[in-house]
Amino acid sequence: MIGWVDASSGASGDMLLGALFGAGVPVDVVGRAVLAVTAAAGGQPGDVSVEAGTATRNGFAATRADVRVADTATHRTWRDIRGALRVAAVDDAVRQRATATFERLAVAEATVHGTSPDDVHFHEVGALDAIADVVGVCAGLEHLGLEELVVSPVAVGSGRVHGAHGEMPVPPPAVAELLRGVPSYAGPGDRELCTPTGAALLTANATSFGPQPPMAVARIGVGAGGRDPSTHPNVLRLLVGEPAVERVGSAALLLECNVDDLDPRVWPSVIAALLEAGASDAWLTPILMKKGRPAHTLSVLVRADRAAAVRTEVFRHTSTIGLREQTIGKTELDRAMRTVDVDGFVVHVKIALHEGRVVNAQPEYDDVARAAASSGRPVKEVLADAVAASRTLVHGVLEH
Repeated sequence: MIGWVDASSGASGDMLLGALFGAGVPVDVVGRAVLAVTAAAGGQPGDVSVEAGTATRNGFAATRADVRVADTATHRTWRDIRGALRVAAVDDAVRQRATATFERLAVAEATVHGTSPDDVHFHEVGALDAIADVVGVCAGLEHLGLEELVVSPVAVGSGRVHGAHGEMPVPPPAVAELLRGVPSYAGPGDRELCTPTGAALLTANATSFGPQPPMAVARIGVGAGGRDPSTHPNVLRLLVGEPAVERVGSAALLLECNVDDLDPRVWPSVIAALLEAGASDAWLTPILMKKGRPAHTLSVLVRADRAAAVRTEVFRHTSTIGLREQTIGKTELDRAMRTVDVDGFVVHVKIALHEGRVVNAQPEYDDVARAAASSGRPVKEVLADAVAASRTLVHGVLEH
């Protein structure tokens, strides 16, 4: 399952929450996570409530997330929020998403104001409604179980906005910092369209940025913003579905370069960045260059629609000053993703099919490693159990 966020009218925490509700995330899934973190942050059970309702924005039907909070003057630091997330009774995956989101906010604010992230006072970002937005969105995304989340270029707005630090240009400094390296543009209207919370949630949870990927859309969530301007529908859309299968004979690009002056310890982070940017695969080949210099050829396989983002990451993370490119034919098996239970932990299994028959089922190693770390068992034992469970799953797929 993959998702695509249309942020062409901007993004905020409540817009994302509304889109998640519209895409089928139950309100109680979000509510439980929000109440758990609120309690850990020193709030009372009645301090926060989350509901979903209907709304129209410039004539379009949408879902409006209604987050209601008790009056509070408490300003929480990143250290406070991190401590609350650490002990809150929420799933580890939700905890990790929320922690990453707030950390991005803290680092951005610290960069803008020249202070330490731990000492940043979030003001409205650290208030209970923003905690509800961040934790709620993270719980909703985790509930959907998306393998990919692609985000469109983000509309940020224009003009000026009033905030805790007075009047500021749009995009505000924190939003500009959070969207550094991310496609963005002014968009419709002459007001703020993307909030710091929205920017942090998108950048912390997106796997890539760009147009809608090939997908069979199953669910559409339309989240309403708080205002209803006449210039445009103030909504954020979330499309959820299965990725379209690349059939035999599909084309791909092979990008290559030779590098002889990069510290070898950097290569793992380079490969990770390329895969995160949308590369289908990336690998290194040791070579010998002129004058006997040892070097590596970096090879990257990528779809044409992801090539621009991958090129950018190659130039950002390596010392090369050029790329060789060629279009190649690619034969790819049909794929499906299933899950198995291993000692109470969810492990995803990638299934490959040839002419409708399952030819391979491989547990995701990262899931296995997390299950092993949480259970205290050796990775090899958990992996063996996951492989055994996958075989049973394969038989079920074959029968159907």
